[in-house]
Order: sequence, then structure tokens, then C-alpha cells
Amino acid sequence: MKHIYTNTNTKCVGISLYIYTHLQYQESHFSVAFLSKSNKPKNKNTMNALAATNRNFKLASRLLGLDSKLEQSLLIPFREIKVECTIPKDDGTLASFVGFRVQHDNARGPMKGGIRYHPEVEPDEVNALAQLMTWKTAVAKIPYGGAKGGIGCDTSELSISELERLTRVFTQKIHDLIGIHTDVPAPDMGTGSQTMAWILDEYSKFHGHSPAIVTGKPIDLGGSLGRDAATGRGVLFATEALLNEHGKSIAGQRFVIQGFGNVGSWAAKLINEKGGKIVAVSDVTGAIKNKNGIDISGLIEHTEENIGAKGFDGADAIDPDSVLVEDCDILIPAALGGVIHRENANEIKAKFVIEGANHPTDPEADEILRKKGVVILPDIYANSGGVIVSYFEWVQNIQGFMWDEEKVNKELKSYMTRGFKDLKEMCKTHSCDLRMGAFSLGVNRVAQATVIRGWGS
Repeated sequence: MKHIYTNTNTKCVGISLYIYTHLQYQESHFSVAFLSKSNKPKNKNTMNALAATNRNFKLASRLLGLDSKLEQSLLIPFREIKVECTIPKDDGTLASFVGFRVQHDNARGPMKGGIRYHPEVEPDEVNALAQLMTWKTAVAKIPYGGAKGGIGCDTSELSISELERLTRVFTQKIHDLIGIHTDVPAPDMGTGSQTMAWILDEYSKFHGHSPAIVTGKPIDLGGSLGRDAATGRGVLFATEALLNEHGKSIAGQRFVIQGFGNVGSWAAKLINEKGGKIVAVSDVTGAIKNKNGIDISGLIEHTEENIGAKGFDGADAIDPDSVLVEDCDILIPAALGGVIHRENANEIKAKFVIEGANHPTDPEADEILRKKGVVILPDIYANSGGVIVSYFEWVQNIQGFMWDEEKVNKELKSYMTRGFKDLKEMCKTHSCDLRMGAFSLGVNRVAQATVIRGWGS
């Protein structure tokens, strides 16, 4: 039976990582996605993330003909956790932030989802992302449910020692509500492998050595080879599957990538290696363009040395607000949600949109792009590579037997290829677009598991 759990008596603080060494830079590169200011959703133009997710769920539910009571049960989170934690800062003062963990559904297995640390984290966003994880893991056909966590904080105001203390206090507050077979956290925006290492260590003090409690860990603590590149590599495999359906290949296609963090940079690198031409990129420092193709290896080196793309000699600087509407064949939004909305959808020139970010396209923009004939590959399939390899990491930890990177990448391609075939089959069955096909596929699998387990009895 689903229920709501709210803890208002405990305290928790936000956690993230500074960019303080090459290692920490890479972790932040993994998490923050180097968002340009234009990547932030414009509230007046975008639908609330939870409302948009609920809308897609209800449309899929109608396509499937689900019982209204079952629909309501699937929509309500299994548990919502709200904690606040106060810790001493380095100067002796106290600081407090509110943290969230939403555990949405466990019908198909342990709940799974990242923990993000960002000033704009709020309950509706976390709820929406937890729900998305439920459908995403079902689309990927991995034995997980969905969860998500987040803490609203400004990481630039916290030292490394403060971040470690906060991570450990947060873990102390939720350790009895997560678990290897209950809820398995992972990195998200603003967190990285070091954050996971701290959670693993603190959790293990209560429950014994438990490497499978988190994924996205450092390799030395049981992390999986190939995990860092997994979401970007999954975007590559998803793009290949879609283009193949349309009789095309990566080679020769022109790409624009908004967000050059872990997902965007890996996708760019791998697409470039396959012969794709990256003509524009944006990050937190700005946006650049080269119609003849950006030197991606050079750009990655530049961003590592300069913490951003600004000043890269191999391309011209452009207005960050224009990157989404640059002329290209394929657009990959790989930053925050809500960046494609009714105010800019008509200006998008791409023929395909591959959603590397979560919820980058507002429902109103969805409809505008659909009428224009733009094909959108939805987030709950397109960016599922990360959670798929997280599953592989979890399996390796439980078995105590680690895979080589070749096996990880081979299995990832297999899951992504099969997932696209399942998605297309659902589209054919219900005569719907790819987003509704993906939502219908995920919702149907969760609904079936729920009923088989004895829902309503």
C-alpha cells in the first residue's frame, strides 16, 4: 500500500562538489552540465515539471485504457521524505538547507534515482523526476522503480569539508529509508563520484560494507567501468537507432548540443568519432559556432583548462539564447529542463531532437514541433544510458564480479537497441508519436507488475 512519509523533525543540508582539482572538475563536469544562462527554464513560458509529467502519464494511461483507480495509484508516490539538517560551517556558524527524497514506485524492483544539489531544487521538480525514473527504468526493461532526491543549495558557498559533513549528515537522516534492495541513489546535477563515496562510507557505518547502496562510485570503491560515459554513449546509440529508422546514419549529420557537461561532451565526442559534425555548442560560459564543424577534442581540452567553452579559438562566439535555434539536422538539449517552449519552438530548425536532458521540451512546444514534422526522441528513452549502466554497476557489486569496459558498452548497446524496438512497437500498436510510445511502454510495464503483485487485494 502506498503511503506518504514526511519527516519534519530531522534536519538536512544541501550537498555538492567544488571544482577544486582535475578529479573534482571531472565530477562537476559530470554533474553540472555547464549550463548557459539561457538554458534555465523561463517560468512564464514553461509548464510546471510535475504538471507536464502528469499530463504525459495521463495521456499514456488513456491510450492503455487503465482503470482510473489503478491510474491514481500509479501516480501517487510510494513515499515522500523531507529533511532538514544543520551543520557547523568552517567559520563556526550554522547553516541549514532542506533536502528531499521522493520514492515513487517499487512494483518492478528497488527504487532508483539520482540526488541533485542545485539552488532551484523544489518538491514538485523532485516528484516529477522520481516519476520519470519509474517510467524510464521500465522502458529500459531493468528491474528498478523510480526515485529522486535533491537539496536546494548554492555549492559555491560550501567548502569541501563542509560538503563532506553535509553529505554524511544527509545520509544519517535517510539511511534507514534507502537500501541495496530498497532505494539506490546515484549522482545527478551538482553531485559526483566523491559524493557517492561519502554516502557509501556513512551508510556502511550503520549497515556494514555495502558497495551496492549507490552507483556512480569511484572505480576503486566498486564503480563500473564505462559509467562516466554511459549517458552520452546511450544518446549516441539512441540517435543511431532513430536515424537508422529513417534511412540515415550519424556520418554527415550536423549537430547542435546545448549543455557541454558530462552528457553533452561525451555525446559530442562519440558522435564526432562516428563522422557527425558538431556545428554549435553552449555551456555556462557561453556559446560557440563553427559551420564547418567544431574540433571536439580541442574543445574538451579547452574546457578542462578554462572551465568552459568561452574563448575557444576554433569557433565563433554566439548569443547563448540562439544556440537552440541554430541551423542543424539534429538538436541535443543536454542541460536543464524546460528549455524548449512555446516562445522558441517555432524557430527550431532541427529535423530531430534527441532529449539528452530530463524534460527539456515543454508540452506546448512538443505540439508545435510535432506539427512542424520535427521528430523528438523522448528523454525517458534517449538519456537512459546512465541508469542502465548504473544497473550494471549494481549487479556487479551484488555479484562481487566486475566487468571489463568492452562488456559494459556491448550490453549498453544491446539494451538501447532493444529499447528502441520495443518503443517503436508500442507506437505502432497505439498509433502515437515516440513520446507517447515511450510513456505507454513504461506505464504499461509498471501497471502489469502492479496488478500481478496483487494490486487491490
